[in-house]
Amino acid sequence: MPFTGGLKGEMKALEEVHNWQKKSLRDLATINYGQSPSEILSDDGPYPVVGTGGSERRGNDYLHDGESIILGRKGTIDRVYFATGRFWTIDTAYYLTDFTESVPRWLYYFLHTIDLRQMNEATGVPSLSRDLLYKIEIPTPPKHEQTKIAEILSTVDRAIEQTKALIAKQQRIKTGLMQDLLTRGIDERGNLRTEQTHKFKDSPLGRIPDSWEVAPFGSRVESSAFGPRFPSTAYSDSGNFALLRTTDLDDFGNISYNQMPRASLDMKAFQQHILERKDLLITRSGTIGVPAVFEGFDIPVIPGAFIIRFRLVLKLAVPEYWRSYFNWEIGRHRLMLQAEGGVQKNLRGSAVNNMAMAFPSVNEQHAAVALLNQPAYDKQRLLHRLAKVQSLKSALMQDLLTGKKRVTALLKDTEVAA
Repeated sequence: MPFTGGLKGEMKALEEVHNWQKKSLRDLATINYGQSPSEILSDDGPYPVVGTGGSERRGNDYLHDGESIILGRKGTIDRVYFATGRFWTIDTAYYLTDFTESVPRWLYYFLHTIDLRQMNEATGVPSLSRDLLYKIEIPTPPKHEQTKIAEILSTVDRAIEQTKALIAKQQRIKTGLMQDLLTRGIDERGNLRTEQTHKFKDSPLGRIPDSWEVAPFGSRVESSAFGPRFPSTAYSDSGNFALLRTTDLDDFGNISYNQMPRASLDMKAFQQHILERKDLLITRSGTIGVPAVFEGFDIPVIPGAFIIRFRLVLKLAVPEYWRSYFNWEIGRHRLMLQAEGGVQKNLRGSAVNNMAMAFPSVNEQHAAVALLNQPAYDKQRLLHRLAKVQSLKSALMQDLLTGKKRVTALLKDTEVAA
């Protein structure tokens, strides 16, 4: 039985698409077996050794020179990779050649629309046969239209990659800035301190600015406690409390407020556990040391038993500053050193409170948070842009690869120069 391209089963009937033809993958390309690279592997080899995940190693020989599409034969059969130049394909993958009736880039994008996992023929390690792949039926436009479709989708792909690169750059900027702010800080004029321009001193934590004070973290904590355990009968969609779990915190300290489950609890009995705005939270079990700052919610929120709540003395400690500190590689490492236990480690609030910390003034903490917020804001803006471009690509693939919109009309409507 022939397989038809996916796009969620919305491929337009060929008779409705002017001058498109239904062709099999056999008509459009030749599927070749990859080979074991064991004899050609070389760390300084000039040629990439590729699989469905891209370049994996280097080799001193190649199987193909030119554009190709890499499909999985065993293992990761749900990935599609585009290769060009001279390369060697591993023996658990196929590589396509002889695109006499197709444009490689266009075919690559079309193959992305097919759920290749549904073509798995094995009960153990996923496997795709060449004969079954050859039976895939593809609505095929003329080659000049294939070229235009590939150009448009490639342009969107470049925008996606550029945005990802900018996001990575913003993350590097924030990481470097965090390192500077949490070790050297900034003076009253907003300048980063250096030992050449400012006075530093020795401390149990190393060299720190002369104005910083080393003290236990608990000296800036009004109170700390971990959340209670709840009976399973407490959970209720119409509950009067929201329960904050460790799974509601991501690795960067963001809280998914709308994901929190509800519970019906006695207000008086659980009053002492209700979070207040600006409470600092740190996970103590499972994924240890993830920090967050609670910003308030429309109903009372109680942290779960695996979260420690620290209520800071706000005139001495800025919660967002200490969230950044514990999100910092060194800060997270110091937290992990306090964890106790064997396989299932646990972090106690008293251990955190006893940690020696270098405290800048509260004004400097606020200034540092303001500086750290800018690259974070820029990153969020870029993430929003990335989501929009990825959504655009999805829509374009739905339209262009099925003929719902002809590429010539789209070029006119959007004024995209092909």
